[in-house]
Amino acid sequence: MNYKPYSSEWHRYRYLKEALDMYLDDYVDNQTIVKDILDILNNRSVKAHKEFEKTNQLEWMIYRN
Repeated sequence: MNYKPYSSEWHRYRYLKEALDMYLDDYVDNQTIVKDILDILNNRSVKAHKEFEKTNQLEWMIYRN
């Protein structure tokens, strides 16, 4: 990718590259890499779902009263 240096896209790419490079440099098994990525995504989904439920419950309470 050719992102403008020091742009937010450039930084995101750099952080992701550095993280993947660490996994690869440490000879981490591909299955472990995939498992870790899926675990991170799942944790984020669970957190977002909890936030949605709380917001939805608050909205319901407001409309109910």
